[in-house]
Amino acid sequence: MSKQFILPDLGEGLTEAEIVSWLVAPGDTISIDQPVVEVESAKSVVELPSPFGGVVEKLHAEPGTTVHAGQPLLTMAGSPDEADADSPDAVPGTAVRGVPDAADEGSGAVLIGYGTQARKRGPSRAGSGRFGARTAATPEAPASVPAPPASVAAPSGPSPVVSPLVRKLARDHGFNASDLVGSGPDSLVMRADVEARIAEVSAPTEVATASGDQRIAITGLRKIVSERLSTSRREIPEATIWLDVDATALIEAKDVLQRSTGERFSLNALIARFVVAGLKQYPILNSSVDAEAGEIVQHGQINLGLAAQTARGLMVPVVHDAGSMTTRQLRDSIGELVSTAEAGSFSSQQLSGGTFTLNNYGGFGVDGSAAIINHPEVAILGIGRIIDRPWVVNGQIVVRKVVVLSLVFDHRVCDGDIPSQFIGFVAGCIENPISLLAEL
Repeated sequence: MSKQFILPDLGEGLTEAEIVSWLVAPGDTISIDQPVVEVESAKSVVELPSPFGGVVEKLHAEPGTTVHAGQPLLTMAGSPDEADADSPDAVPGTAVRGVPDAADEGSGAVLIGYGTQARKRGPSRAGSGRFGARTAATPEAPASVPAPPASVAAPSGPSPVVSPLVRKLARDHGFNASDLVGSGPDSLVMRADVEARIAEVSAPTEVATASGDQRIAITGLRKIVSERLSTSRREIPEATIWLDVDATALIEAKDVLQRSTGERFSLNALIARFVVAGLKQYPILNSSVDAEAGEIVQHGQINLGLAAQTARGLMVPVVHDAGSMTTRQLRDSIGELVSTAEAGSFSSQQLSGGTFTLNNYGGFGVDGSAAIINHPEVAILGIGRIIDRPWVVNGQIVVRKVVVLSLVFDHRVCDGDIPSQFIGFVAGCIENPISLLAEL
């Protein structure tokens, strides 16, 4: 009897996901709770386990396709002996050839790690399964991509690809990573292999597409970012102020802290400490607007968002209850988010509940930016690069480390006086950091 595995409710209001890659192929025999597909939602990339076991009959969507909750992902037939289990002589609830009875032991349409039993791997065909098998659902390369060079494999089966980021990087450039001959152990495809392939085909591809338009679907995280930023610009009457600040003393204080404690402190963590202190003095900037009720909601807890450019795009992970943390605790919490940012694999909890955002774009080599407020927050503080500039000290021109702060605020919640005082407070902390950093 055929059974369909549908896209489950992903939670957090998410109703759709994009197929990143299939972990099984038609004809594979899988077991209950075995991961079968990797999907990307607006929040994260996850593997979905099958709610029942059997033989894969059909995959309903190609990689890159957006599937909505309730739509089928794959159709599965029972194992060859399952027909006997359905006969009048069969004993109800008996597992057949290691495949549990779906009615009794099925885990339901749940996310990985939330099944009803320990995850198990079922047997699969050689050259298919967990390492990204080529299937009938794999799209052909675009016509504009030239014939594969010598680095493309011509084996009987696909090369193994473990990293979802490597698979996605290849797919974004119009080819399947498993078509390459990997340089890793057992021909494992590495990121360097995919980047080399991109370099080989980039010049011909640019020539081929130079005279034509390219349409790029707005899906997944990019869709969520687009909607949120559009809402912000549409609803919030924002204003921007900025201030040049002498950061020389802050850099010196950071060095003193590290020498005296033997611990590392990033400038981002120290400035975050000043921002939290400023929000305690000017709490109206730690608010949101309830337009329907006609009210400003001033939040009692400071949940500090940190704008981060990740492999998946712009994300804003949150340090919850930053206002109750010491400098060390805040530093460690920020460090955990930074270590996760490279892959962009934040949990839903880490990406929700922010009340104020800190955006350090100095790493991109720019001085300032009129950033877009992270709706439904009411303010965002930007930090530019720190560079040597001439500065007047005691009537003399000297070289100092200078940074530009820019604050964008919602003019509905306050006028310019409070934001000016707030940015002045943070600037004062940067220029004279010892008072706030004395207690770690």
